[in-house]
Amino acid sequence: MTRFLLSGANGFVGQALGRSLVANGHWVTGLVRHSGGCPDGVAEWLHATPDFVGIADAWPAGLAPDVVVHLAARVHVMNDNSSDPDQAFRATNLHGTLRLAEAAKQNGVRRFVYVSSIKAVAEDDAGRPLREDDPAHAEDAYGRSKLAAERELISFGRSNALDVVIVRPPLVYGPNVQANFLRLMDAIARGIPMPLGAVRARRSMVFVGNLVDALMHCATDPRASGQCFHVADDEDQTVAELVRSIGTHLHRPARLFDVPVAWLRLAGHITGRSAQIDRLIGSLQVDTSRLRQTLDWKPPYTADEGLAETVNWYQSTRSSHS
Repeated sequence: MTRFLLSGANGFVGQALGRSLVANGHWVTGLVRHSGGCPDGVAEWLHATPDFVGIADAWPAGLAPDVVVHLAARVHVMNDNSSDPDQAFRATNLHGTLRLAEAAKQNGVRRFVYVSSIKAVAEDDAGRPLREDDPAHAEDAYGRSKLAAERELISFGRSNALDVVIVRPPLVYGPNVQANFLRLMDAIARGIPMPLGAVRARRSMVFVGNLVDALMHCATDPRASGQCFHVADDEDQTVAELVRSIGTHLHRPARLFDVPVAWLRLAGHITGRSAQIDRLIGSLQVDTSRLRQTLDWKPPYTADEGLAETVNWYQSTRSSHS
């Protein structure tokens, strides 16, 4: 049994990870800013101060985890209204992360698993799946804050004998998913036509069940020590293939029509939505061979199984509200 402290335990990935850790016999405390939402069996530690300010002084007596899995973050948003997005993201994703790492080290934590993002590296793959050692070219405030946190954590870990493991997922989907993936399922369910039939670029994604399994390996396997890993499903789909797959599981026809990719880019430029369009039509594949080879890891779910589970959840929530 390993003792875990899980930040963001009441979030999308945190809930799934907490349930899996408990089911596997581990002891889990969830560090959250808002009370409620932790899975059964996860003890709640409420620390409401933004950016983990005062976390070391607030550390509960007797709390002695072996591993911290740090999921809590200021997440990427499409339209950020902050006057200084870089500062806002760094306050949480960099400075808050370092506060938690320092407090963890002071309280005997051996391993700190940092859930970063592929956006710390790049927004596209330039024709080859992204590897962990590729030069990083983070393009927005969120990605830059994640990259800065990775670098500072590695430095802190080396100076303070804290074992830091970094995990970079691409887009995560699964039951309870929100944001763009949920809006995509809504659009397909409503039969809205989409001009994406001509998009051939492939994008890596990861089902939350596969990410959780990888995080458990990264948290407990001695071979993960000091490593950075990319994680994704076993299959990368084009957005058109993704829409068709979701439509199949929804028993709804995918209403796709072809528009040249150049026209889509032009529309994005004209409407000020170039970033959103690029995320639909650009190629972003990740190389997961380091994770597979170092930890003998393979995704426990196929991409189709992950989509089926996600759609089943979606249909159950919609039927309960009808």
